[in-house]
Amino acid sequence: MNYALLHALNGFVAHRDAIEDPVELYMAASQALFAGLVVAVFLFGGRRGARGAVAALASAGLALAVGVLIAHVVNEPRPFVAHPNSVHALIAHKPDASFPSDHATAAFAIATAIWLRLRGVGAIVLVLAAALAVGRVAAGVHYPLDVAAGAALGTGAAVLLWWAPLRRVTDGVADRLSTIAPWHARPERS
Repeated sequence: MNYALLHALNGFVAHRDAIEDPVELYMAASQALFAGLVVAVFLFGGRRGARGAVAALASAGLALAVGVLIAHVVNEPRPFVAHPNSVHALIAHKPDASFPSDHATAAFAIATAIWLRLRGVGAIVLVLAAALAVGRVAAGVHYPLDVAAGAALGTGAAVLLWWAPLRRVTDGVADRLSTIAPWHARPERS
């Protein structure tokens, strides 16, 4: 089932330039997009935004660290390596471990942390994270299970850091860092 979904999605996209080009573009821009979203939320999202941005970075860091450990244990080859004759790698990628997806891990950690503090913006970022996860499968660099595991890992890290004792730490860091934000000088409206 994992391979069948990958093969169907990758084959569909690889043979349709009108879809392939936007997928490749989004994959290329995704890291900068998510980094820019974190910065924008920090600078312009008020106190909750600053807290969400700091939590997003902490969540992504935690989830990626756990993901590296899992990748070393599982060491699953990427689809384009395991199936070179049937999977089309639409983007350049190292032939390193595929499980879990680092991109999906970080994207869902960021999106969930922001969503827990700013529901509207967070919902948009969650949609972008889901599009990224689907795009990684369509590009042939991950299996569906890789991105699902990354999504669960990233979401889990953000939810863990939402736990009150840990949230107080990330909120405290955000409150200290937020003195550089443009909204800091004026009181925030409730």
